[in-house]
Amino acid sequence: MNKTFKIYAVIFIIIMVILALLEVNKKEVTDWRKNFDPNEKSPFGLFVFNKESKDLFKNQLKKIAETPYEYYNENKKQSHNILIIEKEIDRESWRSILNEVSKGSDAMLIAGRIPKEISDSIGFCASQISFEDQNVLKLTDKKYQNDFINLDKFPSGRGFSYVKPGVEILGKTVEKNNTDQANFIKVKLGKGNIFVHSEPLFLTNYYLLKPGNIKYAQDVFSYLNDKETIWFVEAADAKASSRFFMRFILSKPALKYAWWVFLGGMILFIFFNAKRKQRIVPVIEPLKNTSVEFVKSIGNLYLQEGDFHDMMAKKAQYFLNKVRMDLLIDTQNLDNAFAKKLQLKTGKNIEVITEAIALIRKAQDPYASVMKEDLTRMNTILDEIIR
Repeated sequence: MNKTFKIYAVIFIIIMVILALLEVNKKEVTDWRKNFDPNEKSPFGLFVFNKESKDLFKNQLKKIAETPYEYYNENKKQSHNILIIEKEIDRESWRSILNEVSKGSDAMLIAGRIPKEISDSIGFCASQISFEDQNVLKLTDKKYQNDFINLDKFPSGRGFSYVKPGVEILGKTVEKNNTDQANFIKVKLGKGNIFVHSEPLFLTNYYLLKPGNIKYAQDVFSYLNDKETIWFVEAADAKASSRFFMRFILSKPALKYAWWVFLGGMILFIFFNAKRKQRIVPVIEPLKNTSVEFVKSIGNLYLQEGDFHDMMAKKAQYFLNKVRMDLLIDTQNLDNAFAKKLQLKTGKNIEVITEAIALIRKAQDPYASVMKEDLTRMNTILDEIIR
């Protein structure tokens, strides 16, 4: 074995020993979040209620993952029960529920918070009625007086600070130092009824698993008639997408430690492998010759200004300078002698030379009338002569 492999092996063994020690000394952490998830086994999940719901509703319970608005648009139902447990519902879905109730269905809403526009239309005002760490939920019907729940873990303290006349109070929150406050009501709406309970904790695993507490839940649902019950739940795919994508892996100890080992190994691999690689040599672009672009820009500027006379004068000046420097011909007098010498030096026709001299003279005359065609013709002829 080479030295590098030995180093990797030692580091890997050390990591595994550390993880093993952490696993042995790990303390189980309880998740006390109020998730109200039918598939969660945490204290405030609804796993127990979900399993017992079939017997509780006498096999007439149907779970629907659609919104009430979508469901009732596609399905025309006879009189039935509607169950909502701590679920976010849009405005149109609330209207669909109220419409079904007015036609003869019964709805039971078990939620700490209901939109104000809905509560106002039903006839109550929900608010925080208690700030105690412990309270008792009891029903007002005398036949249920022995069935109650003692909320000793994180009660929400929600209830109804106001109910309109005609609303029947079915349950209350009882405390030692405060007067009883309503938390369970019944409202007549059209041909049906709406039941609203403001404390959904009584349905969670923590409280249903305590001896005697199941009776309170049975009493609450006994107010619903014996008929088909539609329970609107969260869609499984929507629930999964709203959570962290690593939730399942991190929730399983074996997968979690395998994930951390994988990440640790990748980091070590990158660290040691990067040191062996040569740094990338940066590409340095050579400097560009922008003279041509500059000349083109200046030319375009002159064309935009429309000063053809000035451009002809500069072109003539440039041409005569090149004749003096390259052809060694005196350009002081643009006469026949100059034309003859230029014709001999360049080998061009005398007619072309004569036309070029005429255009140069026109360019040098400050009072001459110059057109764009003159500039174009002069530029062509002079470039042809000195090419």
